[in-house]
Amino acid sequence: MFFQSSEGVMVRWTTKMRGLMLLLAIASASGFASSVDYDFEHCENIVLRWVDSSVNDGTEENKSDLQDLLFFLHVPRTGGRTYFHCFLRKLYTSDQECPRSYDKLRFDPSKPNCRLMVTHDDYSVMSKLPREKTSVVTVLRNPLDRVFSTYEFSVEVAARFLVHPNLTSATQMTHKLRSKSRGVSTLDIWPWKYLVPWMREDLFARRDARGNRRIMKEAEDPYNMGEIVMPLRAFINDPLAHEIIHNGATFQVTGLTNNSCLAESQEIRRCVRVHSSLGKYILHVAKKRLERMLYVGLTEYHKESATMFADVVGAQVLSQLQVLASQPEEAANNRTEPGSLINDSEIEDLSHQQNTSDDNILRNVSSGNSTVTNQNQMTVGRLMEAYEQCISSLRKSQSVRRTSSLKKISPANFTKEARLHVPDSIIQQILSFNSLDVELYKHAQKIFSEQRELFMLKNSEKGNQLHDNMFDWLPKRVLIVIILLSHLFVFYLVNVRRRTLKLKV
Repeated sequence: MFFQSSEGVMVRWTTKMRGLMLLLAIASASGFASSVDYDFEHCENIVLRWVDSSVNDGTEENKSDLQDLLFFLHVPRTGGRTYFHCFLRKLYTSDQECPRSYDKLRFDPSKPNCRLMVTHDDYSVMSKLPREKTSVVTVLRNPLDRVFSTYEFSVEVAARFLVHPNLTSATQMTHKLRSKSRGVSTLDIWPWKYLVPWMREDLFARRDARGNRRIMKEAEDPYNMGEIVMPLRAFINDPLAHEIIHNGATFQVTGLTNNSCLAESQEIRRCVRVHSSLGKYILHVAKKRLERMLYVGLTEYHKESATMFADVVGAQVLSQLQVLASQPEEAANNRTEPGSLINDSEIEDLSHQQNTSDDNILRNVSSGNSTVTNQNQMTVGRLMEAYEQCISSLRKSQSVRRTSSLKKISPANFTKEARLHVPDSIIQQILSFNSLDVELYKHAQKIFSEQRELFMLKNSEKGNQLHDNMFDWLPKRVLIVIILLSHLFVFYLVNVRRRTLKLKV
């Protein structure tokens, strides 16, 4: 029997109390459901009123044209970070980013030059924006992969705090660093401001429970190593996962997360949980929102999505910014200044002060090479070249940090191959919990296919136009000679073919 530190007891007590409070909240929601206030008829009326106001919100403008403000609705774990660092920061100056985009409490859309907003906050933020002057883009991911990735990232970031001797030391250092930073940290951003502290407490509790015992065996299933990390099954069944993760994309697109600006969001979510049949109305609004967006990408088709993003969005941004750059007063205002967000590695690394070389790589990734200081020289082709260089560096940096973090919970190691060992019962549970997201993703695939067809048609027309015009610069007599020579060459080949056949006979 090993000695249990008072810190470990405190951590477990805190974790249990948090879980108890969440369970009480869920239980109270169930209790409300049986009351008059939350019977089916009452909930249906609330949901239908919201649906009517959401569908008829006046956003029927031409969705194919980029408006003055670009709102990138960043669904967590969809690869949105690469779009932000490797596309949008190549197009917009930091001065054109809306101040503190990822920080809902201090977000300021009133800035005159605010032309880009990238955030994990949900669609309800549109209530603070000039709706008729805002274009929305997003990227969705297969719900099963998104849940896996959310679990893995929560563990990865939380594990960075394990460099500290105990939870108290970790939280004190975090508060100290956050107070000195002007930027926005992971612990300020939804949903990580809930998920990371939760997982951090759990990791310290399990480490304290192990004491000095080391886990030497190789992990056959890293998603079920309860001695080291919260098992995936426990993660997906926790009340916090039901509140934040499951059907997260649908609730984010509809503006109904627990981080929503809408006063009625909590009541609507509670009604949908209690009466699952009402989910079809939420899904209807989410589908309509996607259809009105300027662009919808898919994580699983990352390269193709990026190419179309550059063509659909990037080309319009370049055209728009070049017009602005030609106006002296706008050019003076759009100078490059330090961004309102701290760099990506700092966002994830406030757990300690170890700023390694990969942090510097990430700074260069988002701010180096082609930025909008050379807007007049930037083209879609050059934008894609810059993107390819950027994403290569970004992935290397992310891989280094991930490997370093997961070493702290060895032998648990999350890989695509390891996911294959997860029991089918857990897979089916995830799909069941995310039934709305599964249907929304199918609709996103349909929209993506339509975007692809338009993209291919557009490029086909460009190719035909290029073919028609490629000889326009030649004199008419030269063209006639070329045509005659072509006919003579064909005639010669036919005769040679005939002679060869006669010889064979």
